[in-house]
Amino acid sequence: MKFTIANALTTLRALGVPLFLYFFLVADKPIISFFIIMFGGLTDYFDGKVARALNQTSDFGAKFDPTVDRLYIAAIIIAFAAQDYLPWILVISLLARDFILLLLAIYQKLHSIPYVEVTFLGKAATFNLLYAFPLLLLDEVDQIAMATNSLGWAFAIWGVCLYFYTGIIYLINGISRIKKGNK
Repeated sequence: MKFTIANALTTLRALGVPLFLYFFLVADKPIISFFIIMFGGLTDYFDGKVARALNQTSDFGAKFDPTVDRLYIAAIIIAFAAQDYLPWILVISLLARDFILLLLAIYQKLHSIPYVEVTFLGKAATFNLLYAFPLLLLDEVDQIAMATNSLGWAFAIWGVCLYFYTGIIYLINGISRIKKGNK
């Protein structure tokens, strides 16, 4: 691993996953969990900006960052479903999308086929989900619960739509690369 500021930010975000799970599921501290998710969203935004601004992009970072994103999203949605913040059918659908794309990436790796690049819409989908989840946690604060719940679900619905749309695009592009690689 090449040590860069961007990779350090991504590592901090990865460390936030067990912290979030502890504070949300064990300590029952949704407000602290809110700040952990917000920190994760901010580091997700800034790590790419910093990497490009300081010319610190790396192959490791390009793979590590989306892996941590998937881990963060999986941990949050499973924890949310376990606490009845999200319906299980939504969680299973999101995890299935990521599992299918994981299988595609494994196949591409095994056959030395270049990975499909993350698109702007893919990043937007992740950002929408990472904005939605902390807002849904603020249901615990009575004075703002109605506004944050509506805004959180608006981000969630838009993020889920983009998440599935980009998943289909990534799958189509990946299959196309596989077909080209096998000729």
